[in-house]
Amino acid sequence: MTEEKQTNEFDHPLAAAMYDQVEGSREDLDHYVDIIEELGAHTVIDIGCGTGVLAIRLASRGHSVIGVDPAGHMIAVARAKAGAEQVQWVHGTAEDLVIHREGHNADVAVMTGNVAQVFLTDEEWLRTLRAIHEQLHPDGHLVFETRIPERRAWEEWAEWGASVHHVQGIGEVHDVFTLVRVAEPYVSFRSDNTLLDGTEVASESTLIFRSMPDLERTLAEAGFTISEVRDAPDRPGREWVVIARMRA
Repeated sequence: MTEEKQTNEFDHPLAAAMYDQVEGSREDLDHYVDIIEELGAHTVIDIGCGTGVLAIRLASRGHSVIGVDPAGHMIAVARAKAGAEQVQWVHGTAEDLVIHREGHNADVAVMTGNVAQVFLTDEEWLRTLRAIHEQLHPDGHLVFETRIPERRAWEEWAEWGASVHHVQGIGEVHDVFTLVRVAEPYVSFRSDNTLLDGTEVASESTLIFRSMPDLERTLAEAGFTISEVRDAPDRPGREWVVIARMRA
């Protein structure tokens, strides 16, 4: 039995191949499409675009879309999908967009899923927010979701345990999810995936659960102000969907 460990949870061919199946039909993205169209956005930056589900969906609706992700294997899966040619893909982070998008401003930047919670320090988070700020029109918006700390989602995660996935091109994959540690506002978890040949692919991730005052403070430092906080329709009472605008 061999074991592979990865420092980036998603930058592995197995993680990328499994991602869409594990995430399902992605009804959670419906409200992002609605918000983007409500804001009248033409150009959209999808930060942490993963396998490109939202980016391609937006492009198919006539939006100009830039999808950026630091996980090369995720970008590779995205590029192979129908409609991917309509999206500009960037393998990198929001900070790399300053190079790729110099002189071209977007209307909206989005961060779906866990993306906004992977920046564990204020320094990392502020660098990302400021890089996004540089790429938006003066009347642009940032839209992202983040779990409500008081909801203590990790208490449910601790019960997830084992599952089996049938992954196209790979076969049966056994996944064991483990809650590693809770040191609020940080929560760490581990996923151990085992293939039929005995290969194990292990990954560990940590998320930060920022309070609303911390979100307001850091967004203000980066030049944003929160214009609205909505409930996530697919996870009522569990997540904030934050709509922030460029501060005048």
